[in-house]
Amino acid sequence: MADVARVANVSATTVSHVVNKTRKVQPETERAVLEAIEATGYAGDGIARSLRTGTTKTIGLAMSAISNPYFGDLVHSIERNVTRAGYSLLLADTHDDAVREKRAIKDLLSHRVDAMIVAPSADPGPMLDRMAKREIPTVLIDRVPSELRPGVDAIGVVNDEPNARLVDHFAQLGHTRIATITSNPHLTTTIERLEGYRTGMRRNGLEVDPELVQVGDGASPEAMTRAISSLLDLSRPPTAIVMGNNQVTIGAMGALRRRGLEVPRDIAIACFDDFAWADLFHPRLTAISQPIDALGSQAVSMLLERLGDRAIAPRHRRLEPTLQHRESCGCASAGPLP
Repeated sequence: MADVARVANVSATTVSHVVNKTRKVQPETERAVLEAIEATGYAGDGIARSLRTGTTKTIGLAMSAISNPYFGDLVHSIERNVTRAGYSLLLADTHDDAVREKRAIKDLLSHRVDAMIVAPSADPGPMLDRMAKREIPTVLIDRVPSELRPGVDAIGVVNDEPNARLVDHFAQLGHTRIATITSNPHLTTTIERLEGYRTGMRRNGLEVDPELVQVGDGASPEAMTRAISSLLDLSRPPTAIVMGNNQVTIGAMGALRRRGLEVPRDIAIACFDDFAWADLFHPRLTAISQPIDALGSQAVSMLLERLGDRAIAPRHRRLEPTLQHRESCGCASAGPLP
């Protein structure tokens, strides 16, 4: 900043006022500061462009990308489509925590992003309040709230019926004690998948036994060990389990192995969230596969449309996932479901 002030022949305070828009300065002074920013390369050309045009050509992305393999794949899709549209992507990891989410949003907004894509936490209210005050075009991805605010769109997948179909399949194979394990009970995805599980149990004439529903606050190995132990130690343990997401699947399979159980010989499993190495597991995992590329590309398209017309009514879009039928459910071979 000192170099900019020297080249523009103004004080560092004046440069700060121009960059942060904290006080109005004379047009000729502002022009001198902008020229000095470009000449010195201060903070890149992005700040100068932002001051001239009101846009930084950057999009902020806030999600738990490091800890969740599914989100890692989604980031690649979003980044590819953002770049194709001529924008840059700034990523902040929320760790699926409301406090960290608020901090991540604050950091992204401090970089003057033009718009935001957010996979909201279980308590997104404070984050949405901040976005509303700044009037930042926003797309919520994966976790879709029941009601949308002005200037906010949302896109995710259908969660309930696909999960119910996993229960249907187990019932058709003769299972009557079908459990489910999931995590983060307040996320909309968890709520919807649990409702799908219950729907599948009811329509197959099976009891929705609360002991067969394990919902934890996380998917750590310790949490999954507790969940598996709770199920296997029942007087009538389950013979099949519907896993709520890929993290749960990985943790629970490890816990089953530590108990000396073999899938699907001793217990059958199927999961929501396919992932790259699910086809390499032994046995290969029967899984609900989310259309990650379509989620990423459509989220970016929705955001660009809102940047072009901020008066668009809030949109709520759901994509259909597909079922990848493999062997972990206990079928002899993969293929279309019966």
